[in-house]
Amino acid sequence: MALAWLLVVVAGFLETGFAVCLKLSHGFTRLWPTIAFCSFALGSFGLLTLSLKKLDVGPAYAVWTGIGAAGTAIYGMAFLGDVVSTLKLVSISLVIVGVIGLQLSGSGGH
Repeated sequence: MALAWLLVVVAGFLETGFAVCLKLSHGFTRLWPTIAFCSFALGSFGLLTLSLKKLDVGPAYAVWTGIGAAGTAIYGMAFLGDVVSTLKLVSISLVIVGVIGLQLSGSGGH
């Protein structure tokens, strides 16, 4: 089961990658960001799919989307010039706390 959770975490980071590359592709008009988007998306969905053979869908999906959402927001603020605000940072923290709470609530898997 630990391997399944590792797959979810890696898939979440790949989700961050595909979201950032989607922005950088400028509507799929730039070749390399578009290729990177496709690669990250395929990897992310593939790893999530594999992990769901062993894990409950709710907590696994929450961790996947939480890592993707928080990672994308943090990357955008750090490297893409997205606005940084206290409310945005608190909200990202709440997403992370919520994901941890779901994980701690017990995902027995199959």
